[in-house]
Amino acid sequence: MSTITINRVGNDTKGLYVAQVEGFDEVGELTFSRASPTLVIVDHTGVPDSLRGKGVGAALAEKVVADARAEGFRIVPLCPFFKAQAQRHPDWTDVVQ
Repeated sequence: MSTITINRVGNDTKGLYVAQVEGFDEVGELTFSRASPTLVIVDHTGVPDSLRGKGVGAALAEKVVADARAEGFRIVPLCPFFKAQAQRHPDWTDVVQ
């Protein structure tokens, strides 16, 4: 199994999580907008075909949830993938609206 490294980049209003998989050049991404200091809107998750089936999308979603818990913000899931992940994880209701 390849190692997935996730980094967050952005500014006060918009940002993106980038997932790099060891041994692959392409990256997976999850984009978000910050509606307020305590509310983040996840609007898109994209994983290239070369990384599908490697858990990249799930790892990105889990990272946003972990950051929400650590930093005290809630998530509005507009992204269909993230919304589906949230439905599979009732334990995320503490941070997902």
